[in-house]
Amino acid sequence: MFATLGRFSYRYRWQVIFAWLLVFVASIPFLPHVSSVLAVGGFSSQGTQSARAQQILESQIPGFSPSDLVVIYHDPQRTANSPSFIADAEKSLKLARSLPHVTGETTFLQNPAQVSADGHTAYTLVHLDLPSEQAQRLVAGFRGALQPTNLEVRVAGGPAFYADIETVTERDLRRAEIIAIPFALIALVLVFGSLVTAGIPLAVGGISVSCVLGSIFLIAHVVDLSIFVLNLATLLGLGLAIDYSLFMTSRFREELSERSVPKAVEITVATAGKAVFFSGLTVLIGLSGLAVFDFMFLRSVGVAGALVALFAVLGALTLLPAVLGVIGTRVDRLSIYRRRDDSGSFWHRLADRVMEHPWLVLLPVVAFLLLLGLPFAHVNLSSPDATILPLTTGSRQGFELLRSEFGDGAISPMIVAVESRQPINTPQNISALYAFSRKIAADPSVWQIDSIVSLDPRISLAQYQVMYADPATLNDPFVGPAYNQLAGTNATVLYVYTQSLPGSDSAKALLATLRSTDPGPGLTVQVGGGTAEIVDVVHTMYRDFPIAIAIIVLATYFTLFLQFGSLLLPIKAVLMNAMSILASYGALVWIFQEGHLNRLLNFSPLGYVEASLPVVMFCLLFGLSMDYEVFLLSRMREVWEESGDNRLAVSTGLAQSGRIITGAALILVVVAASFATADVVLIKALGLGIALAVAIDATIVRALLVPATMRLLGHLNWWAPRWMRRGLRHLSAKH
Repeated sequence: MFATLGRFSYRYRWQVIFAWLLVFVASIPFLPHVSSVLAVGGFSSQGTQSARAQQILESQIPGFSPSDLVVIYHDPQRTANSPSFIADAEKSLKLARSLPHVTGETTFLQNPAQVSADGHTAYTLVHLDLPSEQAQRLVAGFRGALQPTNLEVRVAGGPAFYADIETVTERDLRRAEIIAIPFALIALVLVFGSLVTAGIPLAVGGISVSCVLGSIFLIAHVVDLSIFVLNLATLLGLGLAIDYSLFMTSRFREELSERSVPKAVEITVATAGKAVFFSGLTVLIGLSGLAVFDFMFLRSVGVAGALVALFAVLGALTLLPAVLGVIGTRVDRLSIYRRRDDSGSFWHRLADRVMEHPWLVLLPVVAFLLLLGLPFAHVNLSSPDATILPLTTGSRQGFELLRSEFGDGAISPMIVAVESRQPINTPQNISALYAFSRKIAADPSVWQIDSIVSLDPRISLAQYQVMYADPATLNDPFVGPAYNQLAGTNATVLYVYTQSLPGSDSAKALLATLRSTDPGPGLTVQVGGGTAEIVDVVHTMYRDFPIAIAIIVLATYFTLFLQFGSLLLPIKAVLMNAMSILASYGALVWIFQEGHLNRLLNFSPLGYVEASLPVVMFCLLFGLSMDYEVFLLSRMREVWEESGDNRLAVSTGLAQSGRIITGAALILVVVAASFATADVVLIKALGLGIALAVAIDATIVRALLVPATMRLLGHLNWWAPRWMRRGLRHLSAKH
């Protein structure tokens, strides 16, 4: 089949190139607008208790706001009770109040808790009728509508955070492309020594990425896709397309030295092309594991990754052979230097030395990789907040100002949704709510509760029962609006403020206490808010993660078995991948959770690892690392089938593919490492994690662990029962 595809691509080379160029040109108009159709967020699941709490409040409390913008005022001279401070704050919102989706506000005059202890900082909550992830589209207009005053004004809150994420992500992508493409070209020139040969993989990669982004633009009109797929599509698209083109072009040059151009194209597709196909299949399998998760962000990565793998493989199996067929013997034109061909003698010698003392290599290398992965044993998984943004963004500045002036707990209160079959304002329910709120307030980690039964400590239970007997008659300018925002017919909300950040151990302990506390007869409780989302997301994500791992490992095993006809080689390949992934996990914790190298990499230590990173990295790296395993074992398999000598197959296979695998890995490391310059810490961590894992995989694992384990297994590397081998041969012949 692959030989036929090679002959087809050569025979109709101009038509194939024209078809690809047509798709490429058609995708160009969409490229500047891709980000506008992508969604921000996607880190939450609708099946969690925190999501149910939000749904209850949105559906049952007319005055409940799905999201708020936090407008923070600061003046080093004046205090929030001075008339000029109040007048300036009022003036700043004069036009913003009339914007679409703005439903009201809670000012610092209405709630004294919104004024800092020293009085120089205060904030107003501007209520919106959209969830944060949708409301982020309103932020630019809102900021523009704020009137200039003598106060320092910052806009924070969920919608502002998501808006800044989109802006900074686009900026990160442009910076990474400026860095990655020139360095990838330099790496290709170093590998091939020729501008023509180096330019081919880069051109194929660029066309593939453009087609992927054009497809994402169209698909995003049908299903929600995360803004982060922009970075993934570029990182993975360039990396895979260049990798595959590198392997194909290298094999073409090898075959061209002994054969005509048509025959060289045919054999290239039949050998390296087959390896590319199975390699792309393993990447696709790895990313398909993300489909089991109930998170838009992870599903988006799976969809984008599948598109990347599809276009990378299609480009390598059709466009690249057609281009090579056109260029032919001119493939080495514009040489920068004449590369010395040593027939892989370095890799030959390295493989022989490793195989002479396999245990002396295997044990220290495994111990070293386990040591690198050791920090992952105390990983702290959490969801992203404004700390993943640089300090130059408005929402991060507002976040830090709120923390410094109001404490960590002011940023994200726990949101307790209370439901009742009876009207919430009955005397019995008010009594139960009163007792429930006091029970919560007795916890030493709670410093404030906002609810309909804690408006003022001077109001007694009996007075609350009398006041709320008929909510329609509440004429008090403070109590009336507060009741409308905090209660509906059959539900109410309590905002519980703590002294600690949402992801802290004390906040998680309080959440567990809230969820286990009986609210009283006839009442049910669902707890949401920042802490609840973190706990629920981590629980849900890592409940499904073992299922994804099982799907990926089993499907990869079956794919490799079909390709190599061995029962043990796929197991060994899975274990090799696991070693490099574990080492990269340890690096994530050591760098981003513990804060090592934070000055060098220009980020603030998080104190946690974003929960989705290990999941995404596993699915991505399992496929990417398997790329090199597939190419290496393919060359070894060719020699094994010719000679039946395992040791010769290992040393010759490594000699034939070592330089190309190293070059391919170098390019992928360069592309991934360019994203370590990102301002969004999530993107920085993903890029650096992939770069480290690929570097470890292509050097320590492929050059040392693979030869050592192949030597120890001997002929068992290629073993399978006779009936299985006969079945595979029959399948191959029929195919």
